[in-house]
Amino acid sequence: METVVSGIRSTGNLHLGNYFGAMKNFIRMQKEFKCYFFIADYHSLTTHPHPSNLRSNVRQVVAEYLACGLDPESCTLYIQSDVPQVTELYLLLNMNAYMGELERSTTFKEKARKQPDNINAGLLTYPVLMAADILLHRASKVPVGKDQEQHLEMTRQFGNRFNRMYETEFFPEPVAFNYGDTLVKIPGLDGSGKMGKSEGEGNAVFLVDTDEVIRKKVMKAVTDVSPTVPNTEKPESIKNLFTLMEVVSDKTTIAQFDSSWNDCTIRYGDLKKQLAEDMIKFVTPIRSKILDIMADEKYLANVMSQGKEKAIASASETVKEARRLVGINYY
Repeated sequence: METVVSGIRSTGNLHLGNYFGAMKNFIRMQKEFKCYFFIADYHSLTTHPHPSNLRSNVRQVVAEYLACGLDPESCTLYIQSDVPQVTELYLLLNMNAYMGELERSTTFKEKARKQPDNINAGLLTYPVLMAADILLHRASKVPVGKDQEQHLEMTRQFGNRFNRMYETEFFPEPVAFNYGDTLVKIPGLDGSGKMGKSEGEGNAVFLVDTDEVIRKKVMKAVTDVSPTVPNTEKPESIKNLFTLMEVVSDKTTIAQFDSSWNDCTIRYGDLKKQLAEDMIKFVTPIRSKILDIMADEKYLANVMSQGKEKAIASASETVKEARRLVGINYY
């Protein structure tokens, strides 16, 4: 069975965009492949989060992915820092990663521009740690978006370089993977593009948002002038609201507002109120499950411990062989 590896950000809550994007794929993948999903807490240290925030964020992200459908019996869900082999392979790969290629990384240049006072070594070698995460389980498939394709190419480069240096074919060449389906692109509420935390808290509806927070966010969503000519094309901001409706509302509701758009009787306040209530109806059972898991300390600890054991079992085999290939076997 082919192995799939994917990292999960440890710095924020899941929103509707995450749910209808990566999450749907993960749920399917865990049934068809040997999957390793990890919470990338080491990666988040480049921004120096407060220890209490790091701990609460990681625990919440684990709970959210479990509530959304990841099954610890079907996949390996673990915390990156629970697996010491991550850092050992990171070190071995760093010895064969060169300053020039790391400095040319698009992500490094962008981060360095945005945070000129925090250009740390972890930021520079971020692609090497990503490569270690993937190669640690000798993955052949990685579900990544366009923004991560350069990092995946660097992973192949580091793995192939190791193979050449030590005259082996140990590390496979992982490839970007999705099912080829057209995924629903969930737009943000501020009209800036896709839903995402990096665009600001008001742009995204999170799975743990309260009913009142969801209502306030949706009512502030960007709109346009009302239509004055029947059957005209909707402007982008209105298309965004209808796209959100398509994932949380029933067909009758969508048809009703589509008809009122076409005959120029639409009232955006009514549209937003309906959208908010439909979002609340969709999110409520997921939010309830997240809170239940967060409150069950024993269950959460057992899941994380189980994931740690399974990940270490796989990682240990990889690093043991990597050490042997490098020559670090003196006894």
